[in-house]
Amino acid sequence: MASLNVGNLGEYLREQRRQAQLSLRQLAEAAGVSNPYLSQIERGLRKPSADILQQLAKALRISAETLYVQAGILDERDRDEVETRAVILADPSINERQKQVLLQIYESFRKENALDAPQISDVPDVPDVLDVSDASDAPAGEMPPKTN
Repeated sequence: MASLNVGNLGEYLREQRRQAQLSLRQLAEAAGVSNPYLSQIERGLRKPSADILQQLAKALRISAETLYVQAGILDERDRDEVETRAVILADPSINERQKQVLLQIYESFRKENALDAPQISDVPDVPDVLDVSDASDAPAGEMPPKTN
C-alpha cells in the first residue's frame, strides 16, 4: 500500500467540489462529515479513511477509486482504467443501467485483450547486439544477412 499523498488529494477534492458547484458546507453535509473536517482534508491536514473518501466520492458523483488513487490508498495500477470508469460513471447523459452495461463491456474487452497479449514465453529471443561485422559489404541502406 502506498503512503498517503494528502496534499494532492485535498487539491483534487477542492477542484472536484468547485466543478460540482458545491460549497464546502454543501459537500460536507452531502457526505455526512463536518465542515472543519472537510476543510482540513482539502488543506492537506487530515488523512481521510477509505469510508470517508467513498462518502465524498458519492456526494461528488465521482468514482471512489479515483479518490483512492489520489489519496495513495490504491496504487496507480492502471490509471487509465480508473479514469475511464470515472468518466463513464460521471456521464449525465446515460442512465445507471447503461453505465453498468458499458462497464461490463469495457471489462470484458480488457480481459479479452489481456488473454490475447503475448506472454513473455511467447516472445522469440531477440539478440541484444546486432551483428554488423559484414556491414561494409552490404549495399547502402541494407543490413547484411545475419549469420549464426
